[in-house]
Amino acid sequence: MAAGLKTVILLSFVLAVGFLLIILSCALWANWLPLLVALTFVLAPLPNALFGRCSADDFSAEYESSGPADVGRFLTSVIVVTGFALPIVLAHSEVIRPAACVMSIIGGGLVYGTILAYSAAFRQEESEFD
Repeated sequence: MAAGLKTVILLSFVLAVGFLLIILSCALWANWLPLLVALTFVLAPLPNALFGRCSADDFSAEYESSGPADVGRFLTSVIVVTGFALPIVLAHSEVIRPAACVMSIIGGGLVYGTILAYSAAFRQEESEFD
């Protein structure tokens, strides 16, 4: 129980630092467009979580993947790439400052990494008899 509590505290701290970097990238230069990065990284795991339940059944081979699970992975990867590319495009077009771009990318990476770490740390294996 103590290990789970320490994990939650560490992940919440990293998540807070990630959101802090994203909000600072917006507030320091009075341009709130980098806040879209937080939205993309928060929404990124949703397709994988929704379509992950549609994977192959127990009778199929382990190496075969199902169509809906692949669609979920594809949509998740598109959203993650958008989260990294959006600040770069905004900085290249001089809509935001390069420092805001870097802070937004680092903060978004921390947010997405925290979401992945939380889901991996507290994933419960499904049992047929529970």
